[in-house]
Amino acid sequence: MNGTSVNEERDDSTDHAQAGLGDHLGLRPESRVERRANRRKTRARRGFGCFAGLISLLVVGALIGGLVIGFGKGRDAIEKVFAAPDYTGAGTNETVTVEIAAGQSSQAIADTLEKKGVVKSAKAFERVARDDPRSKKIQANTYTLKKEMSALAALELLLDTTKSVLVTRFTVPPGRTKAEIVKLLQNAKAVKLPPNAALAAMNRPQTLKLPSYAKNNPEGFLFPGTYDIPKDANANVVLRMATGGFAQAAAELKLTETAKRKKLDPYQAVIVASIIGAETNRKQDYGKVARVIYNRLATNTKLQMDSTIHYIVGRDGKVFTSDEQRNTESAYNTYLNRGLPPTPINSPGKDLLSAALNPTPGPWRYFTLVDLDTGETLFAATGEEHQKNVQKLQAWCQAHTGRC
Repeated sequence: MNGTSVNEERDDSTDHAQAGLGDHLGLRPESRVERRANRRKTRARRGFGCFAGLISLLVVGALIGGLVIGFGKGRDAIEKVFAAPDYTGAGTNETVTVEIAAGQSSQAIADTLEKKGVVKSAKAFERVARDDPRSKKIQANTYTLKKEMSALAALELLLDTTKSVLVTRFTVPPGRTKAEIVKLLQNAKAVKLPPNAALAAMNRPQTLKLPSYAKNNPEGFLFPGTYDIPKDANANVVLRMATGGFAQAAAELKLTETAKRKKLDPYQAVIVASIIGAETNRKQDYGKVARVIYNRLATNTKLQMDSTIHYIVGRDGKVFTSDEQRNTESAYNTYLNRGLPPTPINSPGKDLLSAALNPTPGPWRYFTLVDLDTGETLFAATGEEHQKNVQKLQAWCQAHTGRC
């Protein structure tokens, strides 16, 4: 042993090997001291790299944390990076009609606006609507908007109905008389008619484009439905839209041709349809009630329909009629007179007209309501069977005091 460690001896042998390599390449060989210094530098560089990576993670974390803490500012920054395509300005001169239904979400409205070419992207409108609480007040209506509007300009125009709504809506509910429709139309805020304008228009039936068999009487021909009314339209325009609704339904049903083929007068078919609608609100019973009416007419039996009495005395909210009411002198009193009343007693819809043209086959000559809550109705071919059904109605009435 000469005082040199084993490791040092290995280093010396390495030095000799390196020296030989350096001589061969014409390079100066590293000394053992230089090699140790270089190894320390390598470790330092690795350590710095890890430290730099840690600093980067901390910076990103701080940024994300800042976005979370300042969500509003952070959200705006993110949205600037991922901006939704949007037009600028109030749009072109080209207009488009946009239908917005009741209950539509802002997303659904945005999709419609994009499809119609009003806004450049649905996302742009969604963002504007989200940031403006007024967007919740957008009403169901038919709007006239411009193409290529900014999302903000589109929202403002939707909210300003005096500029964007060029049509309004009026609904004729099913089963209403012409007198009731006059009152609804006159009081409709959206239509804004002068005093007594609706009644005056109804009293000019020759201007309402009624079918020839209507006998110049609008009763029964103001078809139930919701109509888009041009802005500033008068009462005559509105009523003609309702009679036009009847004309369309009659054409689809081939009402005149079908009635004649079944040996019915088309006007009588409308009268029967109006009685059906006043007697039951269950669609599955429409055809059966029609059959009862036709079976009684065929045997010259009085119809004895309470609905015709209600037409005479006015609706009082009750299902049944009193003895006094049933003794009222009137051509519409089917307790006193045989056959159909002289006119329809309300305006029937398409399903009722169809039932009047296509009654359900059967022997029934009677029917009675037996449950006012469900509308359940029982049908009978004989008087004895009918009386049993009437007893069921009486039992229901006794169990529900004050309802009958």
